[in-house]
Amino acid sequence: MLNNMEKLAWYGKQTEFETAAFGALALIEPLIQKVDLVSIINQHLPVDTQAEFDHGSILSLLVAARLYSPLALRNVPQWASQSGGDVLFGIPADKLNDDRLGRSLDAFFKQRHSILASLALNIASKFDIPLDRLHYDPTHIAFAGVYAEADARDDSSECDCLSDTDLNPAHITKGKGTDDAPRGTRMIHAGLTTYVDELGPLPIFGHTISGNQNGHTGIRQQLALVLKHLRPQKFTMLSDRGTFSVGHLLRLQDVESHAICSVPWGDVKELFVEKFSSMKWNRASFLSIEQQRRRDEISSLPLEHYELSVLAHDFHDSESKRSISTRVIFVFSTADKKVLEQQRSKRIERIKTEFKQIERSVAAGRYNNKLPAVKTRVERAMGDGIANRYFTWDLQVLSEEERQRTPRDPSMTGSRAPTHRLVWLFDESLVAEDEKQDGYSAIVSTVPESTQSADAVFTMFREQNLVEHVNRQFKGPIAVRPVYLHSPHRVEALVFLLMIALMLYFLLQRIYRQNTPDDEPLTEHRTTAATLLKAFQGYAIIIQKSNVGRVISPSRLTPNQRDILNRLKFPTPAQTLSRRLSKLPD
Repeated sequence: MLNNMEKLAWYGKQTEFETAAFGALALIEPLIQKVDLVSIINQHLPVDTQAEFDHGSILSLLVAARLYSPLALRNVPQWASQSGGDVLFGIPADKLNDDRLGRSLDAFFKQRHSILASLALNIASKFDIPLDRLHYDPTHIAFAGVYAEADARDDSSECDCLSDTDLNPAHITKGKGTDDAPRGTRMIHAGLTTYVDELGPLPIFGHTISGNQNGHTGIRQQLALVLKHLRPQKFTMLSDRGTFSVGHLLRLQDVESHAICSVPWGDVKELFVEKFSSMKWNRASFLSIEQQRRRDEISSLPLEHYELSVLAHDFHDSESKRSISTRVIFVFSTADKKVLEQQRSKRIERIKTEFKQIERSVAAGRYNNKLPAVKTRVERAMGDGIANRYFTWDLQVLSEEERQRTPRDPSMTGSRAPTHRLVWLFDESLVAEDEKQDGYSAIVSTVPESTQSADAVFTMFREQNLVEHVNRQFKGPIAVRPVYLHSPHRVEALVFLLMIALMLYFLLQRIYRQNTPDDEPLTEHRTTAATLLKAFQGYAIIIQKSNVGRVISPSRLTPNQRDILNRLKFPTPAQTLSRRLSKLPD
């Protein structure tokens, strides 16, 4: 007996029709049209009368390819053919060779800052984004291979306002080691400026600095370029402790703007210790999404919170001999306190265990002729963490009498009569001293108290977490790599092109959230671009070959796909294709 599926499904003859995996292009192409990307690029890169295709179409196609699925440039022609990207952007796949793509990247490099800024200003105007609150966060981009043309770039303050063709690409060079990039990795740093509000983050500008530069250089140059290209009115710039300097606070003050920046603890520790006994603390209104959930639901997990205390403090800049008045907002986190205590305890126990093992090895005479090895092993055990200051040690030479009294340890392989002893001490009082400051951090703000309370400043600063999420997308779904370009100019052009892709990625979810009715579930208001793009993953267009050429037909949308397009106010694939293609002759 046939089952239900066999009754409803029948085998048919092989068809001559083909399909193209149109997928997320159903969202990407209307989005590119909505922000006028092609025309903005072409305004800055005049069309070569002898060129077959304009730079705007070629570069927009590359942005679309990156949003669709990250792939190497050499695979773009195949992707364009298999997805229908060649149809949408009017460039046959066989025309998308390396030379044509490379020439467009070369042209883009010369106007990269101007194009990125023009797009940002266009989006800000169309979507009512005030650009009054700009978050800055840098991230590193690692590269493999040799870049023979990667020359050192002048990153002095005199060059801060250089951009586009006047500014060489960031130097691809060895940078400071990180968790995901060992010391010696060739890299550059990309700094992103992001606007954040209740609809989430939206990266609107960016810049690159050389791999051996730090956050001070990055934010100094970024601020100069923001002022030059975006020309915002009074605004507040938020950033993390790696960018903090008194000079940065003063530069913002000079343009009648403000800073909110976390500060290295060492810069305010003395102030904290001096004033601690008289400081008044208030609970912050900010709670993480997870902590909000724990309070909304019955949960056995701990309820954490933040407490704030504010001190007025003047910082002095030794270079310019100027001072600036600020509010130092000290923050106490119950969660951070617990984490630090656990980390310290774990670290201390590990060091103690290592010392005991080394002590036993020395006592067994296993390092009679390898005293430098003892020091190396101790330094490795201590590491460079804060816990190493709790320990002191000394390697002492045994007297002849002590050697005779100390027997060989037969339980240890390779043991012999000892010649030294390892003496080490652990100072509990230093631990107790540090525990008093567990869970504390500090933020410096030049925003007037009459404008924003300390609680409001802290809430704005916590939005930096969303900016870090933007950076993760930049190195994840948007994916800077794989990069197979050996010209630093083209590498930099591609990085800036990906900043455009990142801007559109977050704009997509912003439009969706903005058009979501208030009474929709919270999950709808938090819908991500990844979810929207994935909803069209299986969508295809149908291709039929005829004597007049290829006939492209849209397939049927699912109810969910149609709902997404309606909420975004985007045309359907049928409308998009009819706009791009001529009608089939009768």
